[in-house]
Amino acid sequence: MTVPRTIAIANRHSRLRLDRCAIMRAIRVLDGHLKKFRGGPPPGELSLVFLTDAALATIHGNFLRNPTTTDVITFEGYPSLGTAGEICVSVDTAAAFARKTGKDFSAELTLYLVHGWLHLAGYDDLVPAKKRVMRRAEARALRLLRAARSLPFFSFRC
Repeated sequence: MTVPRTIAIANRHSRLRLDRCAIMRAIRVLDGHLKKFRGGPPPGELSLVFLTDAALATIHGNFLRNPTTTDVITFEGYPSLGTAGEICVSVDTAAAFARKTGKDFSAELTLYLVHGWLHLAGYDDLVPAKKRVMRRAEARALRLLRAARSLPFFSFRC
């Protein structure tokens, strides 16, 4: 088992309610199974940021030259400086997708966190074959979280 990492959580969405302890517990469950996920993200502090579509689109434009909305953006950290990386998640995109498809909002937002965590572990989803590998890893991670009863709960006020 690895030494628990520091997890910084920033909620920048005024209509999102979250349980920081539950989110940290979920990340720690994933970190406890690093071998199942290519060794997982590097050691160090992990930053999680919950944002509006507009805020994430601004980041998307500034750093990736694509000012459109997206669900998740990850930034690799600097392990030599003690950072694993940052996962930026769009709460609005998760809420809209959940409404559109009838999925549970908490499950969708948790999937986005898992997706970002897997990106930091070296998974990629830009090529169809790699995307399939990532989808299987997402499913595996969510099964682990369910088995550990560590799926975080999020609420979104309309």
